[in-house]
Amino acid sequence: MSKHEAYLKLAIDEASVGIKAGEGGPFGALIVKDGKIIGKGHNTVLKSHDPTAHAEVNAIRNACRNVKEHHLTDAVIYSNFEPCPMCLAAIYWADIRTLYFCAGHDEAEKIGFMDKILYEEISLPMEKRKMKSARIVLQEMASLLDEWNRMDRKILY
Repeated sequence: MSKHEAYLKLAIDEASVGIKAGEGGPFGALIVKDGKIIGKGHNTVLKSHDPTAHAEVNAIRNACRNVKEHHLTDAVIYSNFEPCPMCLAAIYWADIRTLYFCAGHDEAEKIGFMDKILYEEISLPMEKRKMKSARIVLQEMASLLDEWNRMDRKILY
């Protein structure tokens, strides 16, 4: 068994912990850096009543708290399912550049989750999406951006 397979089995085990506890869907993830597990998480949407409490997001939050950093550069994330668009974005924001997973978003759709629809929606131009969006320009926003741009000690991420 490869190390990647071993870590993916642990992600599956983490998912099992969550579903047995009734905390959320069958999703688990862990984050590894330098051969050590620095974070793990499972879906806790039902427990927390938080639609963003996906396994990958929970694992990222756990890892960032553990290493006391907001970036997880050079870490690897293992997930039992292909991450949804929200989780994929979180993985990028965390500066994780390597992902391994077992099941694709088509398989998540087959068991009742909307990952595939989200991938399709995001690829559409804003005016063709099911969610109506409108941009409203306010002077206060320009003032806020000016304030940010004048700051000497901003930390970008």
